[in-house]
Amino acid sequence: MAQKQVFLTSEGLAKLAAELEHLQTVRRHEVAQRIQQAKELAGTANNAEYEDAKNEQAFVEGRILTLETILKNATIIPAGKPHPNVVQIGSSVTVLAQDGEEEHYIIVGSAEANPRLGKISNESPVGRGLLGKRVGDEIEVQAPGGPLKLTVMAIG
Repeated sequence: MAQKQVFLTSEGLAKLAAELEHLQTVRRHEVAQRIQQAKELAGTANNAEYEDAKNEQAFVEGRILTLETILKNATIIPAGKPHPNVVQIGSSVTVLAQDGEEEHYIIVGSAEANPRLGKISNESPVGRGLLGKRVGDEIEVQAPGGPLKLTVMAIG
């Protein structure tokens, strides 16, 4: 089965690579020590500390696999300015919402999305709706909170 392409900025790639390195070199070792200590204290049967450490190990290993897959399938969003007239991944977009509020978004891949920082995924309803649009274009998308109408005001 083909893996899904993941779009990342060079900053996002570095951040995920650093997280992977930390998990592989530091967290794995820390969790292994926790497991060993829990075993030495009370064996493995009916040992809550041991079970907790094993669950943490499963989480860390799962995250390592996820990060390895993301990095293996990463497509880097070119640095510098994207096409100034068309919204694409990497674009900074200013839109006017139907309530008159201006909102600013940066279109990024799903692995880097952080709506609180204005970074929205190219796979989100708004991100998908904005892709390919030009200044002055209007879109209407079905967002989780209901229909949303936006007008593209600027692309950077």
